[in-house]
Amino acid sequence: MEQINLFAQEAAGIIQLELGFVTLLSIAALVAIIIRRVRLPYTVALVVVGLILSFFPNFLNFSVSSDLILAILVPPLLFEATLHLKWDKLRNDLFPILLLAIVGTLAGTFIVGGIVMQVLGIPLTAAIAFGALISATDPVAVIAFFRTLGVSKRLSILVEGESLFNEGVAIVLFSLAVGAAAGSGGQEATLSLSGTVVTFIEVAFGGLGIGLALGYVVSYVILKNVDDHLIETATTVALAFGAYVVAEEFQLSGILAVVAAGIMVGNIGMHNTSPTTQLTLENFWEFMAFAVNSLVFLVLGLEIDIAQLLPNIVAILVAVLAILLSRTIIVYALTWLHGRLDKQRAIPLSYRHVMYWGGLRGAISLALALTLSGSVFGLQIAQELRVMTFGVVLFTLLVQGTTIEKLIRRLRLSEKLPQELEQQRKQASLYAKLSGKKELDRMRSEGILFRDVSEAMEGVYEAEIAQHKSALRRHLQTYPELEREMYLQARADVIKAERNAISDAARRGFISEGVHHELIEEADKRLAALELIRENRRSLTGDEETEVRK
Repeated sequence: MEQINLFAQEAAGIIQLELGFVTLLSIAALVAIIIRRVRLPYTVALVVVGLILSFFPNFLNFSVSSDLILAILVPPLLFEATLHLKWDKLRNDLFPILLLAIVGTLAGTFIVGGIVMQVLGIPLTAAIAFGALISATDPVAVIAFFRTLGVSKRLSILVEGESLFNEGVAIVLFSLAVGAAAGSGGQEATLSLSGTVVTFIEVAFGGLGIGLALGYVVSYVILKNVDDHLIETATTVALAFGAYVVAEEFQLSGILAVVAAGIMVGNIGMHNTSPTTQLTLENFWEFMAFAVNSLVFLVLGLEIDIAQLLPNIVAILVAVLAILLSRTIIVYALTWLHGRLDKQRAIPLSYRHVMYWGGLRGAISLALALTLSGSVFGLQIAQELRVMTFGVVLFTLLVQGTTIEKLIRRLRLSEKLPQELEQQRKQASLYAKLSGKKELDRMRSEGILFRDVSEAMEGVYEAEIAQHKSALRRHLQTYPELEREMYLQARADVIKAERNAISDAARRGFISEGVHHELIEEADKRLAALELIRENRRSLTGDEETEVRK
């Protein structure tokens, strides 16, 4: 009888948990529908809804732990993001990304930690732990705006690439600080710089190594040889969670393992598999990212206790000012240093402004704050650090997250010149007519339309196509710089098509792996050269436009 009661209690707990997930996803879907009519980031809207729901404690009997966020929600989120992070573009800006992610996170940790220690009297290791957890940036809301506004791909990669790597770095630093405090049994623990650096290198690069190894196996063993989109999709799911679990089991960085595995699959595995599997993977991971993002940001709102914020407003303000000051130093100093070392790839000042204000904090910071307990730093310090984290996360999401679009528009990073918009309209019209003509030819060849009907329609289409071609040609003659841009884009598209054909030839066994890598590397170099030419042209055009406005 006792076993039956125990089973009933477990079943009730599972049903309650399932009901909580279903309710949260339903709320997220409703918010997504409503938000289409409001100029507010979807993720910020979810946090606001979560804050509102937090006033009704009996609405959801749903408890959130750091393990739920870090081990269940974060891996698929990171994996989906890295699937679309192309190595050729990432490689071009890998130096500034790693500079910001490693040196910047280290600097930010100690700057923020030093400020809160001196001003608020928080012990050293507790202050360093807070500096580390709050240094993890979360650009989900910002990237969503980038895609909507059509911001430069380079700026998007700089912001997203820094976030993907600095999250792993922040977790490693946080773990070292907490471990030092726990090992010495108190608040006056000290950190050995040399020991910390060695441990950091082992944990960070060990995690990257595990992710690369597992990603390589999945890309070359499963995705290349198994022609079944369901099995291949299931394997990528196992990889996303498995990379994290394996790395954490060896006390290495699970976050960086997921990042490395995702980059490997996105750049190699996706090219090794069939078009059907590629489409399945893209659709599945797009849905997974939507569902997980929705849960993460609703949970953020639910976990932030507004009643605790006001009594700790001084500590929160100190923390907010500390992260803004540290972010200023990190972004502008390190990008200046990068510009001195690599003048050709210097990051424009307008990009730096967006990178500074786009340094939002989110799920990782919250998850790490939830791990703080009174057993290490003492109950009062742990509670104060959690409230400070909640306050900073809320500030970055509600203030920076809602104003980043205005900043992007003010810096003219999303604006298209009138002639560019007109070119897009003419190209779209021509493309639509050509597609209609192609469909008409198919219907005629399959006998769906009678010849006299199809010939009459064909005459109309040919006249309209000739008219649109003529209009586009006149427009390009008026603005020859647009024709050069079209040429560069066409060259890039052709090279990408050649690259896909090379990968297909390797997959079919027509060429060896050595020849495949050699040709792919050559194609990547040509793409990188084209991208550099296009960036230089945009930079010159922007400078000329600024001079005209002056």
